[in-house]
Amino acid sequence: MQQFPSVPRLLAERRRWLALVVVCLAQLMNTLDGTIVNVALPTIQADLHFSQANLTWVVNGYLITFGSFLLLAGRLGDLIGRKPVFLAGLLLFTAASAACGLAHDQVVLVAARLVQGIGGAVSSSVIVAIIVTEFAEPAARARAMSTYIFTAVGGGSIGLLLGGALTQSVDWHWIFFINLPIGLLAAVAGRALIQDHAGLGLSQGVDVLGSIVVTVALMVGIYAIVEAPASGWLSVQTLALAGTAVGLLIAFVMLQLRLPNPIMPLRILRLGGLTSSSVVRGLAATRLNGAAYSPLSRRLSACV
Repeated sequence: MQQFPSVPRLLAERRRWLALVVVCLAQLMNTLDGTIVNVALPTIQADLHFSQANLTWVVNGYLITFGSFLLLAGRLGDLIGRKPVFLAGLLLFTAASAACGLAHDQVVLVAARLVQGIGGAVSSSVIVAIIVTEFAEPAARARAMSTYIFTAVGGGSIGLLLGGALTQSVDWHWIFFINLPIGLLAAVAGRALIQDHAGLGLSQGVDVLGSIVVTVALMVGIYAIVEAPASGWLSVQTLALAGTAVGLLIAFVMLQLRLPNPIMPLRILRLGGLTSSSVVRGLAATRLNGAAYSPLSRRLSACV
């Protein structure tokens, strides 16, 4: 006699796939906002009277904070729970998007982009962990991760097209306002659909010093990279910033070796699969972002 899945099992299966849609929506917004402003930059420059040098901070501000807070946010997800961290990052990102859309001043827009990057880092840092927890079976996990990767890869290209369409048809402010209904919907749906797994707890100890050192190191390093084209790759400023970042990273590694509960246990580097997959993801992200800021994207910007 044929066995049919029970109703609770069917509901649980539907819930986790809907939860996947929620986290993919959040990832799509995070990826979109890395590129969506590119096409609108000339319009933003004319409207808010940016200089060419200051205009780069509309893009770089997001990238600096996004890249710098990923590790710290991921550790917070382990300690206090991935669901609350994900929802907090999503709401912060959505609120910062509203501030970006309402900005009529250079300082406000750049500051909001910095906060937007933090929100994107906080939500993005726990998405993979949520997917792995929700999908324990290898086949289902492979399908779920493929969906997530497809969303992450496609977001950059969609951002370029969507940024041009919104800037031409409505106004550049709407490249940020479009995040509001998506972010609020994802937050409400995520609260209902994502399972709440308890974190390790803050009693396990928080590596405050290590968190500060690695975050500052990443911010200085990313700042050195984004400013290098303007100041020169071999300029005193670039070399000094790069040297500071390297020194801070060395100090961070030494600190992690001494602490009983570090923010990044270095023993995880012994896991060959994790290390190799992280390198591949890093190279893929570098290639995708390089394509997003290629001459093609600059030609698209010139057409707006």
